[in-house]
Amino acid sequence: MLMLFALAAAPPKAAPEPSGHDATMHHRFEDPSEWVKVFDAPDRDRWQKPDAVLAAVGVVPGMTVADLGAGTGYFSVRLGRAVGAAGQVLALDVEPKLVEYMKARAQREKLPQMKAVLVPPDDPKLPEHGVDLVLIVDTWHHLDDRLHYLGKIARGLSARGRVAVIDFKKGELPVGPPDAHKLAPDAVAAELTEAGWTVTGRDESLLPYQYILIASPKQTAKAP
Repeated sequence: MLMLFALAAAPPKAAPEPSGHDATMHHRFEDPSEWVKVFDAPDRDRWQKPDAVLAAVGVVPGMTVADLGAGTGYFSVRLGRAVGAAGQVLALDVEPKLVEYMKARAQREKLPQMKAVLVPPDDPKLPEHGVDLVLIVDTWHHLDDRLHYLGKIARGLSARGRVAVIDFKKGELPVGPPDAHKLAPDAVAAELTEAGWTVTGRDESLLPYQYILIASPKQTAKAP
């Protein structure tokens, strides 16, 4: 399973049909030298608006944030600066070489609060009740068995913890995966609701190519 998106990469030869709550595509991101050109492209800040995103999802100093599907650490380093020395960022990915790249990047950026962690595809391995925010950027459509995965995320959230899902809008766009692989915001919101979460925020205007959904688990939501 892959944990990040291909901004302008060539699409797979055949687009699988989405099945239930499983990933709409599977892909490997094994070569950091190639993906840093994509994930940290010079023009990404223009349309990704990372500072505005962090403000919109409520990142403040001292928080513990998990960046799920962190890739090369594009958001992780920005989160590290935002939460400051009193906070912590867990940069999570399933690709060993990307995790090693992020470990080196955290050292280069002098961000000891940024911890790159290798996780299995089916479990974010969050510390129990230890995370205030899980940021999931362009990764939701790569997760399998998302309803059960949400239960594992819920187990790792603090009392006021929440998830922010940011993913690509439907339609032909200059960046992002093929349209067949995208999940519309209504579909993601429906999955969150089905898993026992409450959608507390939704924004489709801040970013030109992506939507933002913020959700919190209801007290009745249980990890499997």
